Amino acid sequence: MRAIISAANRDGLPELARDQQKHGIHIFSTSGTLDYLKTEGIHAESVSTLTQFPEILGGRVKTLHPAILGGILARRDLPEHVDELQTHAIVPIDVVVVNLYPFAETIA
Repeated sequence: MRAIISAANRDGLPELARDQQKHGIHIFSTSGTLDYLKTEGIHAESVSTLTQFPEILGGRVKTLHPAILGGILARRDLPEHVDELQTHAIVPIDVVVVNLYPFAETIA
């Protein structure tokens, strides 16, 4: 199983990530979250390993990519979805942990 974790508010995140790993879930994260998880001693990989594309525009674009969205949205009970995932080398993503950065504070 795979999870994407991208969180601006990281309260409780180490415990959640460790619990996911105990259950065999492989974690992929965006750069800021990845750095944070690593400082907490948690192994994770960059979402760029899934997309084969770097984060761009100062980190504003990182997960809006078919390799991420397809992995999240694909229905594994539909053979045509499974076929498309295989055709495009997209891996299924089982868990999404996300919260948004504080927009009001960011633009102030």
